[in-house]
Amino acid sequence: MKKIAILGSTGSIGTQTLEVVRRNPDVRVSALAAGTNAEKMEKQIREFRPRIAGMWTEAAAKELRARVADLDVKIVAGMEGMLEIAVMPESHVLVTAIVGMIGIRPTIAAIEAAKDIALANKETLVTAGHIITSLARKRGVSILPVDSEHSAVFQSLNGESAKRVEKILLTASGGPFRGWSREKLAQVKVEDALRHPNWSMGRKITVDSSTLVNKGLEVMEARWLFNVGLDRIQVVVHPQSVIHSAVQFADGAIMAQMGVPDMKLPIQYALFYPDRRPMPGKRLDLFELGSMSFEKPDLETFRGLKLAYQAAEAGGTMPTVYNAANERAVALFLDRKITYLQIPELIGEAMNRHRITPNPTVEKILETEQETYEYISGRISR
Repeated sequence: MKKIAILGSTGSIGTQTLEVVRRNPDVRVSALAAGTNAEKMEKQIREFRPRIAGMWTEAAAKELRARVADLDVKIVAGMEGMLEIAVMPESHVLVTAIVGMIGIRPTIAAIEAAKDIALANKETLVTAGHIITSLARKRGVSILPVDSEHSAVFQSLNGESAKRVEKILLTASGGPFRGWSREKLAQVKVEDALRHPNWSMGRKITVDSSTLVNKGLEVMEARWLFNVGLDRIQVVVHPQSVIHSAVQFADGAIMAQMGVPDMKLPIQYALFYPDRRPMPGKRLDLFELGSMSFEKPDLETFRGLKLAYQAAEAGGTMPTVYNAANERAVALFLDRKITYLQIPELIGEAMNRHRITPNPTVEKILETEQETYEYISGRISR
């Protein structure tokens, strides 16, 4: 029996992880944690019967306690609650499906407790990759990628020598605005940015995909996951989203992972690696597909990706500034307080004013995040 704990169980990745659990009776959910949706959490508790459930706010935890007072489940709250879930002895794998840098401390705690990590929280490696990967090696813990692109690279590397990797090819759909000019992007509304052509995701990551910031975060994450230089990570726009990513080796051979866009495949692969279990659903029909196309990303129009490479090259606390500025800018855009093109503009401004701290501690990373939030808030309120 494999026992798992899920941080972010009511979100897109979390709910799809639970779909995988439903089809695999030898998996037990030991703990669940979410933000503030007590109603949805109650339904998950009643179905999966975890020992512990956590909510981000005490108010949501109080509501949840009332909803599940008839059940034998411990309700915890805030960061302390997530840390308790991360280290609980009753789980083997921590699925980090929460969005944002709040995932750093629970991930570190879980690694120190010798838990394997099914990683969907890219901000953890983007901002603290130097800490996370070093600790995982020290503790002998596996970090199993759940993002479709990183899972594709991980699968393509299966049985191959990492020393023979020449290039990682990270594919991107290009989002709903592929081929658009900056003049046209200036007219983008919230509803436009939330219409992704291929994937069903949360609101924040959908906007990130449209700006190519999400691909920039994935570049930074891949650097740590696969221990390769930035110059060996190439983004390839592939509108059909059939090749989820690929690896080019020293002899010129390219190994790619293909399939229909479905996040449950990388989730299931991470949970049961190295086993590859049957999974129902639509199969890729190459005759129906007919053809595939590939393009270079437009780094001048979609500045978010270009800024990501610059942040990664600068290192230290700069990736934290990039991530935090984007997080706050996207929230402002979704609240209709800034325009679409102001998202990369604010990221660039925050990066330009920042003084880098090399090899930051977790405390310095979180301090930098807060400083960046305050700068963006002050910048918009002026």
